[in-house]
Amino acid sequence: MFRALYSAAAGMQSQQLNLDNISNNLANVNTTGFKKSKLEFQDLLYSTTRAAGSDQGGGNQLPSSLQIGQGSIPVASQRIFTAGELTQTGERLDVAIQGDGFFEVQMPDGSLAYTRDGAFKTDSSGRIVNSDGYPLQGGFQPVPSGTTNITISASGAVTYTTASGTTNSQVQLVRFNNPGGLEALGHNLYKETTASGTPELGQPGQNGFGQLQQGYLELSNVSVVEEMVNLILAQRAYEVNSKAVQAADEMMQQSNNLQR
Repeated sequence: MFRALYSAAAGMQSQQLNLDNISNNLANVNTTGFKKSKLEFQDLLYSTTRAAGSDQGGGNQLPSSLQIGQGSIPVASQRIFTAGELTQTGERLDVAIQGDGFFEVQMPDGSLAYTRDGAFKTDSSGRIVNSDGYPLQGGFQPVPSGTTNITISASGAVTYTTASGTTNSQVQLVRFNNPGGLEALGHNLYKETTASGTPELGQPGQNGFGQLQQGYLELSNVSVVEEMVNLILAQRAYEVNSKAVQAADEMMQQSNNLQR
């Protein structure tokens, strides 16, 4: 009964973290370029009372074991990098990636971070920056003064049109062997880790890299209906584990009330 209490308590803690993860997904349903995550669980250690294959005498062996588990534990929050829907904004510096890849920005400390959020602006010096003012890398040149039009093709060719002519540049995207290994920094940014592998540069639309869509933004890939279903499942799992705690407590109470 003591084991039942601890196993059920471990299950309740797991579902509480599951609820936290679902809540974060729902909170970011309108976050540009947000990628949902799912919690992964493993069962805990087992107490083995009788081991399978143990000798029972006379050449007989146990065909199966007697094991009692100790509950569950969350082991990973897996980021799901499926594509979100594209929404048209008409803004000339709103760029969505249709397919694989990330934009690269430079952090204030000089390090690099990666994002799917393509809502870009220009700062006072003409640099293309994200909403936090971090400059966009990967070949994006500053916008010249007096620019009247900006064109970004699906293959990453950027053309600035001014009164004196045009300026052309070619931008690149970044991808990783294991994007699920990236570390989320908040602010729609990810950081390279040992698990993600080193960044690979490439031209949009070539060698498996996604294409660019000017005037569009990628929405979150969170499905409200799916998350609501997961929310109900987490709530019911938490509830049934609490019932197990209650049942174990009642059994212990009955044992304590036994009289000779």
